[in-house]
Amino acid sequence: MQVYLVGGAVRDRLLGRPVKDRDWVVVGATPEALRAQGYKPVGADFPVFLHPGSGEEYALARTERKHGRGYGGFVFHTGPEVTLEDDLSRRDLTINAMAETADGQLVDPYGGAADLEARVLRHVSPAFVEDPLRVLRVARFMARYAAQGFRVAPETRELMRTIADSGELAHLTAERVWLELARALAEPMPSAFLRTLRDCGALARVLPEVDALYGVPQRAEWHPEIDCGVHTQMVVDAAARLAPGDATVGFCALTHDLGKALTPAQILPRHLGHESGGLPPLNTLCARLKVPREVAAVARIVCAEHLNVHRLPELKPASIVDLIGRCDGWRKPDRLGILALACAADKRGRLGEADASYPQAELLQACHRAGAAVNAEPLIARGLSGAAIGEAMRIARIDAVRGVL
Repeated sequence: MQVYLVGGAVRDRLLGRPVKDRDWVVVGATPEALRAQGYKPVGADFPVFLHPGSGEEYALARTERKHGRGYGGFVFHTGPEVTLEDDLSRRDLTINAMAETADGQLVDPYGGAADLEARVLRHVSPAFVEDPLRVLRVARFMARYAAQGFRVAPETRELMRTIADSGELAHLTAERVWLELARALAEPMPSAFLRTLRDCGALARVLPEVDALYGVPQRAEWHPEIDCGVHTQMVVDAAARLAPGDATVGFCALTHDLGKALTPAQILPRHLGHESGGLPPLNTLCARLKVPREVAAVARIVCAEHLNVHRLPELKPASIVDLIGRCDGWRKPDRLGILALACAADKRGRLGEADASYPQAELLQACHRAGAAVNAEPLIARGLSGAAIGEAMRIARIDAVRGVL
């Protein structure tokens, strides 16, 4: 039995990045042999075991062949005769198809180290086209590595286009698409995820509501970048800088302007009512991808309220209290923090505005703090009850917000 460190741990070590998770491949063994050594089986689709000491995952070397459609349409084969090279050949990219021996020797049959040096994402074999999820994975890796100069190999991009044109992306489960999207939005440059998908024709298939924004003009005095799709790319990158690793803020940034794709041509480049107009496509997207309920709820708030936050200093105290109430911000203050960050990203996601100040974010939080400090107990002590307490609380919160303004 031979054990090798594989995949992301090898890649990240060579890149000088922290190694978070370590995966291992076992060659020349059987499930029975691993169980006899105390390994605990966990994989339903293929033999994966947890090490009895470290708890890390050890998978038997395996091959696979396409048997159905989508990400799960594969038949796996394991056995002592399956080699390490066989196992690595089924992986998506050369940079993920490297291994290390127990004494730290690199095993690199497909040139992954050279592609790391050249900053290229390249497929391992023509079998790349058999798994549609790989289109999203490559795009996600671009969101992680584009800032370091990585690019997709032209021949790999063509295979991604082949997958997009085949209709296979429609067979991915909503959960897998959402997982890849959320991971991409938590990376340093989510715009590269969008660009990579759009370059191969996949964005229109997995995120048609976002793809529809490209080519839609905006008023140059507010948006020097003009194109709504370009603005969206800039906003998700700004969100990644403001809230690193926060996929919820990233999703709100991604979807805040969906209504602009529906603006009637005769009123362009103005986008009157795009906030409320963006809610139907946002609801459609969230339902299709089974977006977590709270993430979807906050995204709807950002979509509907972002212009109100932009003009917050112009609003009356009562309007600000009502805005916070529409967000359910008195009970769920975290929503206001996300709203503030997403709106700041919207401001900074414009040509020449990457470092712009956005005092509205702190003003919103200050108004909330003042209003949240209002206590119902004195009102109850005055003999108020029922709806009268709610109205008195609102008046007291308006006064508190007026003090902030």
